[in-house]
Amino acid sequence: MDGETLKLRTQLARPDVSAEEAKRVLSDEYDLSGALTELGSQQDRNYRVDTDDGRFVLKICRMEYARVELEAQNAALHHLGVAPGAPEVPAVVSSLNGGEIVVATVRDVPYQFRLLTYLDGTPLTRRKHLPAQTVAELGDLAGRLASALEGFDHPGLERELQWDLQRAGPVALHLLSTMTDVDLRKRVAEAMVAAMRRVQPLMPELRVQAIHQDITDDNVVSSAEPDGRLVPGGVIDFGDVLKGWLVAELAVTCASLLHHADGDPFVILPAVQAFHAACPLTDVELKALWPLIVARAGILVASTEQQLEIDPDNAYVRGNAAHEREILDAALSVPFGLMEHAIHRVVGKGVAVTVPLTAGRLLPDVDPARVGIVDLSLLGAHLPADRWHYEDTEALLLQSAARAAGASATRYGEFRLTETRLLQARSPATFALHVDLCVHGQTAVHAPFAGNLGRRGEKLVLSTDGLHLHLNGVEPADPSEGAIETGASIGIVPGDPSALRFIRVQLSTEAEIDPPPFATAGQAEAWRALCPSPAQMLGFDCDAPLPAAGELLQRRQRHFARPQKNYYRQPPQIERGWKEHLFDVEGRAYLDMVNNVTIVGHGHPRLSAAVGRQWSLLNTNSRFHYASVAEFSERLAGLAPEGLDTVFLVNSGSEANDLAIRLAWAYSGARHMLSLLEAYHGWTVASDAVSTSIADNPQALTTRPDWVHAVISPNTYRGAFRGEGSTVDYVRAVSEKLEELDQRREGLAGFICEAVYGNAGGIPLPPGYLQAVYATVRARGGVCIADEVQVGYGRLGHHFWGFEEQRVVPDIITVAKGMGNGHPLGAVITRREIAEALEKEGYFFSSAGGSPVSSVVGLTVLDILHDEALQENARTVGDHLKVRLQALGERFPMVGAVHGMGLYLGVEFVRDRETLEPATQETAAICDRLLELGVIMQPTGDHLNVLKIKPPLCLSRESADFFAEMLERVLDDGW
Repeated sequence: MDGETLKLRTQLARPDVSAEEAKRVLSDEYDLSGALTELGSQQDRNYRVDTDDGRFVLKICRMEYARVELEAQNAALHHLGVAPGAPEVPAVVSSLNGGEIVVATVRDVPYQFRLLTYLDGTPLTRRKHLPAQTVAELGDLAGRLASALEGFDHPGLERELQWDLQRAGPVALHLLSTMTDVDLRKRVAEAMVAAMRRVQPLMPELRVQAIHQDITDDNVVSSAEPDGRLVPGGVIDFGDVLKGWLVAELAVTCASLLHHADGDPFVILPAVQAFHAACPLTDVELKALWPLIVARAGILVASTEQQLEIDPDNAYVRGNAAHEREILDAALSVPFGLMEHAIHRVVGKGVAVTVPLTAGRLLPDVDPARVGIVDLSLLGAHLPADRWHYEDTEALLLQSAARAAGASATRYGEFRLTETRLLQARSPATFALHVDLCVHGQTAVHAPFAGNLGRRGEKLVLSTDGLHLHLNGVEPADPSEGAIETGASIGIVPGDPSALRFIRVQLSTEAEIDPPPFATAGQAEAWRALCPSPAQMLGFDCDAPLPAAGELLQRRQRHFARPQKNYYRQPPQIERGWKEHLFDVEGRAYLDMVNNVTIVGHGHPRLSAAVGRQWSLLNTNSRFHYASVAEFSERLAGLAPEGLDTVFLVNSGSEANDLAIRLAWAYSGARHMLSLLEAYHGWTVASDAVSTSIADNPQALTTRPDWVHAVISPNTYRGAFRGEGSTVDYVRAVSEKLEELDQRREGLAGFICEAVYGNAGGIPLPPGYLQAVYATVRARGGVCIADEVQVGYGRLGHHFWGFEEQRVVPDIITVAKGMGNGHPLGAVITRREIAEALEKEGYFFSSAGGSPVSSVVGLTVLDILHDEALQENARTVGDHLKVRLQALGERFPMVGAVHGMGLYLGVEFVRDRETLEPATQETAAICDRLLELGVIMQPTGDHLNVLKIKPPLCLSRESADFFAEMLERVLDDGW
């Protein structure tokens, strides 16, 4: 086939065959009838056929395509249908006369018809986001298909197609000549020239075999896992099968993935790794891969532009146009050398880049021993607690260190907290690929190696083979360009000798790279190879150690008892926090939406100062006499309803609930306790005994001691009785349980529950429930315990205590978590006669409960809650967030309900709003995806299908909106 035929094909519109006309051919040639639905295609016309005998695909092709090419497609399908390890593919259906290709005339125009079986499944293109596992599975599928086609041959494979990357150069020239968008044409042309320049010398060593050439997100059908993740399983559309470069099979697949990359081309790496494992590529093929991906991106965009000129009504092509622009944008976002290194590294063939030794020093007048190194990392001692995010922080710290030492420098290879950004869905570029120095004006700058000096914008660049030095902030010597020797003057730092000035030093190993100052964590290792450290030519150690989060996790698991779980399978290493934000060691900021412990926010300077001062004065146990314990007890009693005037101070909510149960035993003289199903109250023997959440303890319902009597949870959403009118039914259940105890003539010690169903996701109790239950319990001599550990202390916004919403006053209040803002602090507030009943068993003592430091922490938290109006913030921001979340329920059927109030909310996910089947696996996957988008979120409830939304009470409206937007994005794009 000659080039003119190829050019002709690129200008073909789809066959002009309507559904009714296709039905006639289907009936005449295959004796089939059914409903036809058009499927997308660029130059063919495809219809899905739904018949009583099953589903099929009717493919209609123009006569310009040789019959032998269609025979090759059919032969490939037959071959793969029996090839070991090959993915599932459609089967070819013969016509009534036994042929596999039918030529039929429609309105005097002949077309070629074929019928294939239909593969059920969902195309990957339906999901904007593809997780790494799905990406890897797609690469594996492409690799297995390529291996299965090895050795397959057919005369029809020798064909010329515009999609054949062997012909990308001439095809691009033709397509570009027809493009009317001048700017886009220039961009595509430059990309194609750069890509083909890299591929051309590799061509003789690229293996050729039969390939599908179009294994894309459109042409792979998938099944859904229980969590909703798509698993690639079958390959369709063999219209581009030909004899081509083996590596082109992977290049086409990877290019399609760039539509799902959110701008990060490194998203392809799991597919590369998996393809290579299934179908090993040579070093040359790996080197050609990224240029071929860029070439494919260019051809896609250029071809679409031309096709729309020819066939403007082609909705399939028009719908793909935006995707293909995204593919091109991602493909051109990074240098070729960067992706080449990343590709080799992911398949285990990474080569360490060696930097030539330099004979001279860049700043010979600066004493290396008198350079102050400024640590800007997450744990940097130089970073002020509340100034890490200020624009001038880096400069001020460098200047301060230079004044003290004579000169100062930042560190290379450091994840800088100063570069992080809050409320960002993408990881920020925080990894420093350069060194900033602060030196005095008129400091001499010399060439550390011989090379050619030139300008690149405002930078000076000194280049030799394999090494390029980039300098900012240097006034060049005269002449400022040309060849210079080692030690020759490059220039000086401008300014008066008494003034401090900044210069930036950076290296690169490739001439065409204009290196960025920072890289993202995901790209850091690849950029590190292209932009090595300048420490040698500076003469002092300015290299930061790399974090080892994975190694640290192994150490944790080696010695930290296994029942003490951590969030996430691959957790980020979190080492710092600020307000409602957490930071990992790579400078990634996360919005903390689960930390009800840190009620006033992370890193609060006022709390830090108060604790530091008290530690410097005194910390001991509460049996000593000091002011803070009296003040704190008084403040707590003042927050409780009248009559609850006595306070015990302990270390945690578990201890508080344990003590509350002991008080109920001591005061009532009875042993039996009433609790609710689905509840969690702690881990001590007594608090665990009244906890019935199977999410926390799968054996909870079968291992309760005989003194615990659990009643059905008053869950008005998915409980036995639903809606606000369910109060009487739930109260009756409590009465029936108590009547059983009455019949056994065994006394009741008390009843414990949360006033808002915290562990179930913030579900409110039915109206009047506690009023009725409290009265019934007290009538039998029992005491009523309000567990406010999670839901109290202003978190509900509309109430300081949760029980206020039910208009009751308990006999005992337990509280912890937020009252210490992460410091181990809990309390029991009760009436004096109940408290003093414990003395029958001896005195009570807690070593750290009520210590001077703990008391100061508690007082300071209360001051901050008041002074910063955090309960009011919980109300206003929480109400706003709830409205945002409820709006998601109008768009996404999986959002079954939004529970709670203030900043204790729960979003419950269901697979069916009628049956309320819990979407457990989906909820876990959603939380994992939210982590990738910068949000810390975890599931709760017995079915682990509720998002537990309980952030610090300082949560801003902007942060609440970010959370709602990220959740909407996950529900839109998939997980």
